[in-house]
Amino acid sequence: MEIACLDLEGVLVPEIWIAFAELTGIDELKATTRDIPDYDVLMKQRLRLLDENNLGLPDIQKVIAELKPIPGAPEFVDWLRERFQVVILSDTFYEFSAPLMAQLGWPTLLCHRLEVDAKGKVVDYVLRQKDPKRQCVKAFHGLNYRVIAAGDSYNDTTMLSEAEAGILFKAPDNVITEFPQFPAVHEYDELKQEFLKASNRELSL
Repeated sequence: MEIACLDLEGVLVPEIWIAFAELTGIDELKATTRDIPDYDVLMKQRLRLLDENNLGLPDIQKVIAELKPIPGAPEFVDWLRERFQVVILSDTFYEFSAPLMAQLGWPTLLCHRLEVDAKGKVVDYVLRQKDPKRQCVKAFHGLNYRVIAAGDSYNDTTMLSEAEAGILFKAPDNVITEFPQFPAVHEYDELKQEFLKASNRELSL
């Protein structure tokens, strides 16, 4: 029994904060877990920038409503679901995700939540748990599932390490260089091949 665990942003959909940064012109908001490994440091920076620029959840949601999955991503998710149980493990927030999940066919998503006041100001964020992606893989192991995982950023590497097989997908050079133990691919056809190679079953394209 096998489960495929995927990161969301950068793997299936564009980076939400980068899209928001481009719209607002706030370059510091372009930072992601590809740049800042410590998620708490990253989120505190984001919350500070939102507060300083008087921006709230509705402003971010307007940008998300216009985003589309990375070309080929919906088809890849469909392909994967025919062969594996599929779970998206993400450091995004449920308040962001619905428009994008709809375009991907509503796969199971485990992520975090935001605390938002009555005026739409993002006042804090609530982690589902510490090191959540790795903990999910450990929990699946406790249910006797074998896990194949794919991600692109520093915050994915504990998930990839915990899984029976980990794959870097569309990762930047710095992450690929620091984690040479994981195969690194950049196209969905290549990612399919890596899942097939990692599976302990006879599967085909």
